[in-house]
Amino acid sequence: MEPIKIILLLLAGYIVLTIDKKKKLFPGPPVLVLIGIGLSFIGYFASLHIGKEILYDIFLPSLLFISAYRFPPAALKKNAGMIGFLSTAGLLFTALLLGAAIYYFANLFVSISFLGSLMIAAILTPTDPVSVISILKEASSDPRVSEIVEGESMINDGTSFVLFTVLTGMFARGESFSVLSFAKDFLFVSLGGIFLGLICGWIVSKAVHVTERKDYQVMLSIILSYGIFYAAELAGVSGVLATVSAGIMLSWEFTHTNKEDHYLESLDSFWGIIEPTIISLVFLMIGIEATSHLAIDQWGIAFVIFAMSILIRFAVIHGTVLALPKERKLFGWRESSIISWAGIKGTMSVVLLLILDAAQTTRADMIISLTFTAVILSLIIQSSTIYPLSKVLIKK
Repeated sequence: MEPIKIILLLLAGYIVLTIDKKKKLFPGPPVLVLIGIGLSFIGYFASLHIGKEILYDIFLPSLLFISAYRFPPAALKKNAGMIGFLSTAGLLFTALLLGAAIYYFANLFVSISFLGSLMIAAILTPTDPVSVISILKEASSDPRVSEIVEGESMINDGTSFVLFTVLTGMFARGESFSVLSFAKDFLFVSLGGIFLGLICGWIVSKAVHVTERKDYQVMLSIILSYGIFYAAELAGVSGVLATVSAGIMLSWEFTHTNKEDHYLESLDSFWGIIEPTIISLVFLMIGIEATSHLAIDQWGIAFVIFAMSILIRFAVIHGTVLALPKERKLFGWRESSIISWAGIKGTMSVVLLLILDAAQTTRADMIISLTFTAVILSLIIQSSTIYPLSKVLIKK
């Protein structure tokens, strides 16, 4: 990628994010995606290609680490039941229901195997609420709504990636779906990544005291975010879950003492610059890349898949609320609706699509086209309507 193109994209991102000061009129990410789609028709940017290596290897570790270490441990502890269930068993249940619904609906028009339908569902399960968190915090006097949305997204990035990896392995080998084989691979990759991340996060929380230099301490956080990601991948476990776990452990250790305040301030200063920079580039590139994958001739099928993902997510979330006594007292269908609608598809879904695209198998072309279209619909429709919807449904 040419340096001048990166600078121009960053300039576009700066303009959009600066105009969007209050995150109300239009959330930044969907606008960046639309600008990216427009840029794809300009010859200078048309050749720009966002590969799996750029998103997965360069940008993703930073985004995962930022979301994990910034999430308050107290909020994670307070909402552990809801966040834990939605991002694990709830995610698997959602993927199974959505996969079955896609299989029976899509096959009325196109030919997709049950495993292929599950892969579409797996790509649509991770959420990316970066564009709506500030809106949710302002709309509701109860911070738990935004905490659950943010906490679920942080963890389900990892579990959805493991789910996708196991399913694509079966797809590539031409296997049919096997519950036992899936469960074995899923548990090994998930638990292995979590264990490795927690251990390394704890080690770094102690190693940071070796030096008093803030710049060196921040450098250590960079080493942790990328080092644990690549180390876990080499070990055959989830790099995504390892990075998230390491960030959570680091944050958890630092909240136990006031001595770490200066370190957290240094981290916030550094990663606070990195985050909007990456987000600007990522969503502009998603828009540019989208035009070569969108299923324009099958947008109706993609829209129904998008709608089914919302309805099934609501059913699982509201069912979880009704099943958990503490949540049942606090949340009703209004809160469940907002949490469901805030489950926007974004960076992780596109990462999974690019990984599938890199496999270069024609059997996956239909899956990629339909899912990419559903992801773009989610980004634009949900992000742009979350503010008015939250004002109607949530009363302060």
